[in-house]
Amino acid sequence: MKSWAPTSGGNLSRIHCHHSLHAAGTPSAKTPSPSHLPFSTCLQFLPTYHGRTSSLSLLLLSTSLAFLLPHLSFTSPSSLMAPFSPYFSMTRCNGVRGGVSSLLLRDTAARVKPAIPYAPSLKTWFPKRKLPQLSHRIDTCTCRLRTPCASVSSYASADDEPTNIGASKDAVETEPSASNSELELSDMADAFHISSRTAFAITATIVFAALTFPLAMRSVSQAVGTKMKVLSYLTILSGFYMAWNIGANDVANAMGTSVGSGALTLRQAVLTAAVLEFSGAFLMGTHVTNTMQKGILVASVFQGKDSLLFAGLLSSLAAAGTWLQVASFFGWPVSTTHCIVGAMVGFGLVYGGVGAVFWSSLARVSSSWVISPLMGAAASFLVYKCIRRFVYSAPNPGQAAAAAAPIAVFLGVTGISFAAFPLSEIFLIVLLQALACGTIGALIVSYVITKQLGHLLSSEADKPTATDNQSAQNIGFLSDIAGPRGAQLEIVYGVFGYMQVLSACFMSFAHGGNDVSNAIGPLAAALAILQGGASGAEIVIPLEVLAWGGFGIVAGLTMWGYRVIATIGKKITELTPTRGFAAEFAAASVVLVASKLGLPISATHTLVGAVMGVGFARGLNSVRAETVREIVASWLVTIPVGAILSVFYTWILTKLLSIVL
Repeated sequence: MKSWAPTSGGNLSRIHCHHSLHAAGTPSAKTPSPSHLPFSTCLQFLPTYHGRTSSLSLLLLSTSLAFLLPHLSFTSPSSLMAPFSPYFSMTRCNGVRGGVSSLLLRDTAARVKPAIPYAPSLKTWFPKRKLPQLSHRIDTCTCRLRTPCASVSSYASADDEPTNIGASKDAVETEPSASNSELELSDMADAFHISSRTAFAITATIVFAALTFPLAMRSVSQAVGTKMKVLSYLTILSGFYMAWNIGANDVANAMGTSVGSGALTLRQAVLTAAVLEFSGAFLMGTHVTNTMQKGILVASVFQGKDSLLFAGLLSSLAAAGTWLQVASFFGWPVSTTHCIVGAMVGFGLVYGGVGAVFWSSLARVSSSWVISPLMGAAASFLVYKCIRRFVYSAPNPGQAAAAAAPIAVFLGVTGISFAAFPLSEIFLIVLLQALACGTIGALIVSYVITKQLGHLLSSEADKPTATDNQSAQNIGFLSDIAGPRGAQLEIVYGVFGYMQVLSACFMSFAHGGNDVSNAIGPLAAALAILQGGASGAEIVIPLEVLAWGGFGIVAGLTMWGYRVIATIGKKITELTPTRGFAAEFAAASVVLVASKLGLPISATHTLVGAVMGVGFARGLNSVRAETVREIVASWLVTIPVGAILSVFYTWILTKLLSIVL
């Protein structure tokens, strides 16, 4: 029995190969052209991407970006660069010599008088919302793009370290505490430190593109008749709306921890994610989507009801997008897949009856509410404890961090390449490919660390004394309280900051290629119904529709992404580069392993659980219970709310279609 189901958001392994259809008994057929797509049966399935991409290309793209960012510099007239000066000057001075950024850039300049950040003088255009401060930055230095961007004193208080390392007494006294320095990032203008006029211009440009670009798309022009053109136009707008909300909510999976830990500024994270999300959506998948053999709805119940199926599909997109937008407004990280599942379940129950839903599949999806956060929390707890035990309590923490980084990258790249990007069906070839990619990644990271921090590593290697070694041995499990200080702490944060940027680039690229199908797949199926054609098992996605989904994700990320990034990065627990890396590494590992084992998993829930696990490793009081309660409540109501909205939208749309058609 065939079925229709959404793809799993954030699941790296859900990249299906073309041969899966033939293995399941589906007869081979020539790929239909865009004008001969399936109509009556194409909505029986949820399209999901298949295809193969070079894991080496993915590795080189991400590592190149992470490697080049610290070396970029910009020299422009101050009048021209004023609105952008906060982005290019995001490192705190505070009298600290040899901060992480200056280590990476090997700057030895004396203290620079802090510059005054650009502050919008116009009234903000967006409604006021209280959001936590996304960066530890208070003062700014010279105009250079830095990665990682925060100095060692940014994390000292969070790690129970003294805040006056290498700083004068006055500098420490004038620095406000974390509790008193939180800023109200109430809207896009405040979040990105731009004027409200600039924020309005960005918003107007995106809205104008969303309303006008579909008119020039081949999909709309191919529709026959004015009524079909209007319906095609509305379908494309619905797909864009869903993609926009995916960008506003789900992208925090990749960038939230990096911003919260200070490894990237908010603007750096948004620009980096925008490039990689669009690249992943446009390059990672092919232009053909295949049907899934497991799903939520029983397709045979809706045979011969094309109009009803079209209304249900469009309503599901609108319902999922609506709930995602509400969740993004309040900063709740919810699962895109659960939104789609809830919408389809509501539509199926009301218009198809109890027998129209695969209840076993729904139970598997619901079980991820418990499995995902628990596995993520347990994994991140162990990873962070290992970092504290084997890096922080080592006689030379800097050397230990530099030695651990290539090992972690080797394991991560090897696992991702083996699980998500196999270039062959032969196990030995896939294994050799994964090992080769992991080795290349480890060598690149080792080279970057040696090049950027080698002079400090060599100078610090001779400094540990017998007293230091004895102290490290005495503290034992108390290394959670004590830890590296001074230059050693800077080296540790510099190493893990680079690793966190690299992991964020990987996750962002893979997310764009995988999650865009939640919007583009239903969009392509709806367009297929409008265009008419013979029954088939494949749906061709036009190139411009694929790019349209990538643009929608980037637009949502730019306009509203900072809201959920604030929750992931700051509101659950305080993050540093070591904690952020532990959360990201644990979440990615759990998603890969669970996907290979066939366990129901949600990348969003896994990452939230991983962030909580890092907080639990520091103590129960380190996790903000109020934020956790809000997030869990949003998870519990996602499927019911999606179902109710889908039924309501389907009722309205069926009435309109009966009048129009």
